[in-house]
Amino acid sequence: MKTMTCNQLGGACDTKFQADTFEEMAELSKKHGMEMFQKGDAAHLEAMNNMQNLMKSPEAMQAWFGERRREFDALPED
Repeated sequence: MKTMTCNQLGGACDTKFQADTFEEMAELSKKHGMEMFQKGDAAHLEAMNNMQNLMKSPEAMQAWFGERRREFDALPED
């Protein structure tokens, strides 16, 4: 199991997520983002806008996800 924060995953806070795989980690981050969206959290809304801009370029989005995956892979086990 590894730990990453919302900030490390492109978000806006220090909430910690724990998962065994990068895919699980991404899903936890996505769920958290949706919760913050529903609450209207301004910092998270800004982070989501930044991600939407990144998604306009498939190459940039793929590179971003690759960087996060490498960061996840390099983390020590909890």
